[in-house]
Amino acid sequence: MDDAPVDFHVIDISRNAQRAEAVRTLLAANRLGMDSDVRYFMLALDNQRLVGCAGLAKNIIKCVAVAPEWRGQNLSARLLQEVERYALAQGYFHLFLYTRPYNIDKFAQSGFWPIVQCDDSAVLMENTPIGIQRYCKQLRTLRKSGARIGSIVMNANPFTLGHRYLAEQAARACDWLHLFVVREDASFFPFNERLAMVRSGVADIPNLTVHEGSHYLISRATFPGYFLKDKGAIEQAWGGMDLLIFRHYIAPALGITHRFVGSEPFCPVTRQYNQSMHSWLEATDTDQTPNITVVEIPRMCRKASGEAISASEVRRLLKTQHFARIRDIVPHTTYSLLLQQYRAAVA
Repeated sequence: MDDAPVDFHVIDISRNAQRAEAVRTLLAANRLGMDSDVRYFMLALDNQRLVGCAGLAKNIIKCVAVAPEWRGQNLSARLLQEVERYALAQGYFHLFLYTRPYNIDKFAQSGFWPIVQCDDSAVLMENTPIGIQRYCKQLRTLRKSGARIGSIVMNANPFTLGHRYLAEQAARACDWLHLFVVREDASFFPFNERLAMVRSGVADIPNLTVHEGSHYLISRATFPGYFLKDKGAIEQAWGGMDLLIFRHYIAPALGITHRFVGSEPFCPVTRQYNQSMHSWLEATDTDQTPNITVVEIPRMCRKASGEAISASEVRRLLKTQHFARIRDIVPHTTYSLLLQQYRAAVA
């Protein structure tokens, strides 16, 4: 019977080991895993027996599952309604969810609209029909004229001389450069600090706009893996969705023609993402959106050793308080912030 009686209850999964194990079992029965960033779960209980769940990681709904015997009883829709109500009470009004494409119709009936789909692997949906259009409208107010409009997307964790070099080279090659700082707090440095470092570090470049990252620039740290078992499939879906949103929405709004990226000698995931840019941004698109030229710039190296500068090296040096060595590989603006905020904290 539709709308069979169940009780809904929120738990903090880090504080309830018994319920956490029950959630994992239910997810496994649905061939799903549990993402590590999901802290709160909305549970559907039938006489205290778990029959459905929906997870919430800030404003992203994840890990929605229903017991087999309860399917077809409208429980998924009711779970979404309850988890949305809880999210609103926590101050999250703009919600997203990732799912398999075959679930689009089911979630559309609960008030979610698809934004982008990567092959048959994953689709991103949001709880408003105008969210991405509203974001693009805001971007268009920052559009600049020119035949060659460049872009960079960076995490800047933290902002180094290598990041500065990439911004300088790209700005020189363009009429205007749009630099996006990825918005997420899963990095060593929180978003506000990374944004401040970037803004201070490029303040003297005249033809450059720094953008606060949005939820439409998908962070690898927050991309779900619970319904994609293979790590390679997760990386492919993440890269594809992030780059398709950039090509279909962000680039047209700003008139972007080029995307610049530094070479990646260290991280294989980032190196694969750089390679994926050529496939997703430069190839002929079925939606007939203009292609974007990808320009890979060799990473800046230290003069003494010839080693490429990396943000991960700065983080290692910071943990051991080697500020003299940090000074050689970050702009003075970054160095001042690190000295002020982290000298005592990481002693």
